[in-house]
Amino acid sequence: MKMSGSQVIQVPRKIVWQGLNDPKILQQCIPGCEAITMASPTEMSAKVVLKVGPVKATFAGEVTLTDIRAPESYRISGKGQGGLAGFATGGATVKLTENSPAETLMDYDVDAQFGGKLAMLGSRLIDSTAKSLAGQFFTKFASLMMKQGQSSASAPRAKSLMKPTTSTKAKKPATKKPASIKTLTKKKISPKSQKS
Repeated sequence: MKMSGSQVIQVPRKIVWQGLNDPKILQQCIPGCEAITMASPTEMSAKVVLKVGPVKATFAGEVTLTDIRAPESYRISGKGQGGLAGFATGGATVKLTENSPAETLMDYDVDAQFGGKLAMLGSRLIDSTAKSLAGQFFTKFASLMMKQGQSSASAPRAKSLMKPTTSTKAKKPATKKPASIKTLTKKKISPKSQKS
């Protein structure tokens, strides 16, 4: 099975790249993924439960990142064993293009192969299932990136608004203190002059 697609994400490329390398994000995006454990910056192990037609299987396998050109592109590949159901291998080449400072174009080419009982289900069923799973992954990924982009965009604004307020508050007390000292001095002088 082979599939290509692209998606525009209204988020800076740096945030999209970080998401593609974050095991927590990947776990949320991979359909049926129950766990991802990072062994190194380029190697992870995963546990995924998939249903292809009448066959449901738990796949345990390895995910590897190769051909890394940060923050532009990489290839994510995986191999999983599903016991009696068979095995699955595949991957995706992902390319990120900066359309603008706040917009990223994500292009992807996906390929997958199945063996064992899964392969006996027929290429049409396997292809449609694999395309559906890939579509779910990239749709969920884009959605999570949009949420992260919104939260990170609002955080710097809040910090920058707070800085002028802090510096203004620091200046006002310094000018008030000398004025209050002068006022006290005048009050002390005026009662003495009335006594004499």
